Amino acid sequence: MFEQVSIIGCGLIGSSVFRALKKNSFAKKVITFDNDKSVSEIINKENLSDKTVSSPEEAVSNADLVLISTPLSSFEPAIDSIKKHLKSGSILTDTSSVKKGADAIVKKMNLKNISWIPSHPVAGTEKSGPKAGSSDLFRGRWTILTPDSKIKDSDVKKISLFWESMGSKVKIMSAGDHDKILSITSHLPHVIAYNIVKTVMGGDDEKIKKDFIRYSAGGLRDFTRIAASNPTMWKDIFIDNSDLIIDGINKFSKNLDQFKKVITEKDSKRLLEIFEESSEFREAIIKAGQDTDKPDFGRK
Repeated sequence: MFEQVSIIGCGLIGSSVFRALKKNSFAKKVITFDNDKSVSEIINKENLSDKTVSSPEEAVSNADLVLISTPLSSFEPAIDSIKKHLKSGSILTDTSSVKKGADAIVKKMNLKNISWIPSHPVAGTEKSGPKAGSSDLFRGRWTILTPDSKIKDSDVKKISLFWESMGSKVKIMSAGDHDKILSITSHLPHVIAYNIVKTVMGGDDEKIKKDFIRYSAGGLRDFTRIAASNPTMWKDIFIDNSDLIIDGINKFSKNLDQFKKVITEKDSKRLLEIFEESSEFREAIIKAGQDTDKPDFGRK
């Protein structure tokens, strides 16, 4: 348990953290700050944290754990504003979806007697803002930690317990491995989703566009859910992990050309092989506990 946890950035992820902390009592005191005053008003109205403050400097004063949960484009200014106000011996972590960039920013600051342990809770929805937060958002999901080898094992254990207290499963890996894996499992699907929506909505008259919406099947529906994710967050991710995302796009494009060739040649044998391989991969995801085999059409 931490005496004081301070959270800077109170959108979907940040607000889900302090909702969970309030529910499980893992922190004695939770202090929050967000640049958007309307966000702080929501937090105060719903009594979601112990105290909201007017500056990041005030937020981190006396904090044993500081969590930065801002978009990547706001990450460096946030770190810069608090670097001289962090409590000696405290732990600094984050929730960024790309680790190499955030890691470089913090190490450039040359913080003294601070344990920097990058975190990425691999959880979320297409919704954003503090009202979208949920105390159960991390339950059964992975949180990836990418600490430097010089960080004390006891501090890594504290952060692991922090995320586990919210129901998350914790995995430790290198920042490079994290960014490569997420470029395929998360970032590339968003590239595809945005471009499917762009394809559906471009080049046809308004009546056809309305019919596309009216008669959307489950596949298109789920892609539009992905494409509805926070624009600022995903703009930052695409820029910060651009090299690996482009590599993923190139591989996808190569496979798409091969798929196009199979369809053009009406190669039924190869089509069946592709579909069967995909079905087996889907079953593996379910077996790994990353989804359910129950249908969820018409989800609420």
